[in-house]
Amino acid sequence: MQLRPFGRHPFTTSEIGFGAWAIGGSWGAQADTDSLAALHRALDLGVTFIDTAAGYGNGRSEKLIARVLRERAASGRSERIFVATKTPPAPGDWPPSPYDRAEDRFSETYLRENLATRCANLGVEKIDFLQLHTWTRAWNRNPIPFKILRQLQREGRIGLIGISTPEQDQNAVIDLMRGGWVDAVQVIYNLFDQEPAAELLDVAQECGVAVIVRVAFDEGALTGKFTAATTFAPDDFRAKYFAGDRLPRVLARVAAIQSDLAGSGYTLPQAALKWVLAHPAVSVVIPGIRNVAQAEANCAVSDLPAMPIALVHQLRRHHWRRGVWYAGK
Repeated sequence: MQLRPFGRHPFTTSEIGFGAWAIGGSWGAQADTDSLAALHRALDLGVTFIDTAAGYGNGRSEKLIARVLRERAASGRSERIFVATKTPPAPGDWPPSPYDRAEDRFSETYLRENLATRCANLGVEKIDFLQLHTWTRAWNRNPIPFKILRQLQREGRIGLIGISTPEQDQNAVIDLMRGGWVDAVQVIYNLFDQEPAAELLDVAQECGVAVIVRVAFDEGALTGKFTAATTFAPDDFRAKYFAGDRLPRVLARVAAIQSDLAGSGYTLPQAALKWVLAHPAVSVVIPGIRNVAQAEANCAVSDLPAMPIALVHQLRRHHWRRGVWYAGK
């Protein structure tokens, strides 16, 4: 497993991390035994970064992670695993409306209480990295929630702070990076959604802000496993993500990528991860992992040679300006 600097911070992380949404729920049936085995196997293979959230099964994902870390500590392992989690805003619009007040959606009382729950679920007194799970640029001029989070840092309750970008406006974090309000950002960046390369990634690098990449597989489409006959269970969020005519549209574009990869030596999922890792601003990519086989396949990508720059440039042609897919067509 290759390691990378985490922005300007004095430590490194594995370049392949563990995305822990699916082990919490919302991706169809998931047995805890599979989740626990997947976590253990990923850590055995060198993963040192795990990403979770309050909303991943209402704490289920966090509790499974805590169990695995306890088990490994009890077995005498001395590894250092960096765990990132997320706090959602208080109930209301998602993402927040531009007319919402930051002090209503992320009040100090709310943030302190939510932080206490995150710590309890993870079995720790201090969170390694706390992200606000969404944001609105309406709050950039006076980012009250981050003033509170900086205070919690000074109190020793949180290590690093940042944002998981709102899908509808990822560039909302650029001013916050330049203003020194965030230590790391989590962004959507993949072979289809390449917009962060326009400015966001370069600004992060200039400001020493670590970048965590999510959705590298476009919710599974860039693994190549979907076909025209693929269906999703009603409780699987992908039933909405790929609603209407979206799946056949995606499949046509996936086929074009696979054509470009012919003879490259990469499978589609390997190329999807290697292309993301080709950008020097990226600290870690967090593919979703829900079983041992996925842990092994994703971790093995780190040991493959870096993607040739000619192929990196060739695959840029698959940038897809589709906007954000909401529920429905």
